[in-house]
Amino acid sequence: MLREFFEFMIFTAISGSARLASTNTALLQALALVQSSDYTVKVTRDHFELPIFNPDREGENTPQSVEQFCSVIEQSDGLIISSPEYVRALPGGLKNAIDWLVSRSEILNKPVALAHASHRGDDMLSSLRLVMSTVTSNFDEEHFLSIPMMNKTQGEIEEALLTSDNQEKMVEFLDGFVGFVGGRG
Repeated sequence: MLREFFEFMIFTAISGSARLASTNTALLQALALVQSSDYTVKVTRDHFELPIFNPDREGENTPQSVEQFCSVIEQSDGLIISSPEYVRALPGGLKNAIDWLVSRSEILNKPVALAHASHRGDDMLSSLRLVMSTVTSNFDEEHFLSIPMMNKTQGEIEEALLTSDNQEKMVEFLDGFVGFVGGRG
């Protein structure tokens, strides 16, 4: 296993959905429960508190909530993003968070991998891949986690995430991302 050669890593997980009962958020929360002595996954919802991006509010005018969000990104070893598709595009809250990062240094070389909790959303995923490969030089296209859970009840979602097959997929995804992050130096 590659991960035994690398230091302990902290991954920040960002959901594109503002819904508390989101399948994408549930997927990220399940990733956070995967036990490892080599990494941890922390799910953040801070980006939903950000004001609408405005270039006039950058630099010395940057709101404190943006500074705090960017600090979380800076302190993480990598980002894992899972998002639904809204009107064949990125959800506004996620796009807004990315917009705040674009002219800053925190995202430039940050490793990023994607996860997805739906059987559809190809337009959003294509757009998100394009955006992330534009804003960071370390977008991990190879490691992608897909566990479709759309239209399931909360109980069915929890049950699906606990199956041994899905637990294996999550560990394999995280181990692969650890290898990607560790091998970028």
